[in-house]
Amino acid sequence: MEILKHAHSGLRWLFLVIIIFAIINAIRKWKSGDKFEAKDKLISILALAFTHTQAIIGLILYFGEEKYKGFSEMGDRIIRFYAVEHLLGMLIAVALITIGHSKAKKAGDDKAKFKKIFVWFSIALLIVLISIPWPFTISGAGLF
Repeated sequence: MEILKHAHSGLRWLFLVIIIFAIINAIRKWKSGDKFEAKDKLISILALAFTHTQAIIGLILYFGEEKYKGFSEMGDRIIRFYAVEHLLGMLIAVALITIGHSKAKKAGDDKAKFKKIFVWFSIALLIVLISIPWPFTISGAGLF
């Protein structure tokens, strides 16, 4: 489980870089009216893939950790954060990124595709940033 914890914590940085890159790419091309090309689709798919990879690792950790079974220590702020707030926030973000990717794929014109990626991914990123256990918000949390 320790390897998965380190992978989940370390991969968050790759996820953040890719999702921020996807958002910047989308807003830049949306505003300039550029065409939606294969590389733009690839960026969206990579963001989606990293999101789902992080979710799978996180769920394995969540259901594999003894301390979350039965929620016996819900009075503990840190346990509550991981057991409820982090889990719920991240699952919402995964859903938003998945919906955003799907809506962009189905959008009629290129501007609409970029706008949908920008809007849905940005909302998801905000939720992710709030839900990450940062060292300055959760005692014992690390950057990696």
